[in-house]
Amino acid sequence: MTSPNVIVFFTDQQRWDTTGVHGNPLDLTPNFDRMAQQGTHVAHSFTCQPVCGPARSCMQTGLYATQTGCYRNGIGLPRDAKTLAHYFREGGYTTGYIGKWHLAENTKGPVPETGRGGYDYWLASNTLEFTSDAYDTVMYDNDNQPVKLPGYRVDAVTDAVIRYIDQPRDQPFYLFVSYIEPHHQNHRDDYPAPDGYEARYRERWIPPDLAALGGSTHQHLAGYYGMVRRLDEALGRLLDALKSLNMLDNTIVLFTSDHGNHFKTRNAEYKRSGHEASIRVPTAIQGPGFNGGGRLSQLVSLMDIPPTLLDAAGLPVPEHMQGQSFLPLAQKKPVDWPEEMFVQISEAEVGRAVRTHRWKYGVTAPQKDGWDDSGSDRYVEAYLYDLLADPYELKNLIDLDSHDEVKQVMRTRLLRRMQMAGEAEPQIERVPSQPGGQRTVTVAEAWS
Repeated sequence: MTSPNVIVFFTDQQRWDTTGVHGNPLDLTPNFDRMAQQGTHVAHSFTCQPVCGPARSCMQTGLYATQTGCYRNGIGLPRDAKTLAHYFREGGYTTGYIGKWHLAENTKGPVPETGRGGYDYWLASNTLEFTSDAYDTVMYDNDNQPVKLPGYRVDAVTDAVIRYIDQPRDQPFYLFVSYIEPHHQNHRDDYPAPDGYEARYRERWIPPDLAALGGSTHQHLAGYYGMVRRLDEALGRLLDALKSLNMLDNTIVLFTSDHGNHFKTRNAEYKRSGHEASIRVPTAIQGPGFNGGGRLSQLVSLMDIPPTLLDAAGLPVPEHMQGQSFLPLAQKKPVDWPEEMFVQISEAEVGRAVRTHRWKYGVTAPQKDGWDDSGSDRYVEAYLYDLLADPYELKNLIDLDSHDEVKQVMRTRLLRRMQMAGEAEPQIERVPSQPGGQRTVTVAEAWS
């Protein structure tokens, strides 16, 4: 069997609970749901950095954003950074990139060849939200010439994807497709769904955190849902095209997103926090090695995707990559998997968080600026959530003496993960505990 083709279907700012397999009742994602059920559903999937550019740097390199220096938007990927494109090309693949890049400096649209991360085929815009609109899609080709594509933007990008895969070639291909949807359209702070789609979802189901906290939910959620629905239709078109070209059985297709969306409930914008709404994303993968993989219960980070894709293609995984392949999990093989995942937060704050299946613990550095500073030598405890009792994080437990043992355990976990990510061990200032809670949480529960 020849090496499998690899396609990454990457959305922007999509919450995990927009999908049917995560309980959304609106049937927004029948194609994603089918993919998750027939392939491998990464049910607990998280970004490692809830900001567009930093998350993309992690996806391209397999390194934390503080390692590449791309800890905030507007910092270009280092010219000497090796990306997935380099590794796949070394493995005999032809490579392509279509959509939003967000890893070049000083440009909204055209990206010089030296700033494209080693991709062979190029049809992209550095910040697609600034060079296009819902029905006005402009990207730039290999010669940096503007290309205006017809149709709603999701469809325009998908048409380009199908044209790319329907080309004769004597090598397997690796294609990264980066949609801007369901990100808001910056210049008007709106979520422009296809005509007629927003009306379908007005006054419909609202996730509990948004129902409780408000934000811009009532203004924006219907359009957001409409964008999600059209993305899922695009996924269906892609899978149909692969099937019609007899490529489906030998193509790995990964669906994931760079971060979530809290609709101005946790800070003044949409992400850049350690809450589930910002960091939890929908992820599923199908194709050779993943069909019939079932539902993974482990906590998986975007950091784990680069090594997984290389592993699944039969290519060596560089030792310096900071995640690990979840291909063995999909194949039901024994693997030593971390019990927690780690998040770095920038721009809105300098923050760090660690999450287990039950607990979420976060710290912030109030003396630092999230735009100018990538980290800090001193943090202050900011939140502790019991995700078993409070999955939408509406009750912060950080100052309750009943949870002192949990805080100690999670503090230790966080410090360990920060050092594993290449950060120096900081000081963490503890929040004074107040009496509260009905009982003291045991050490055993703290480690769960």
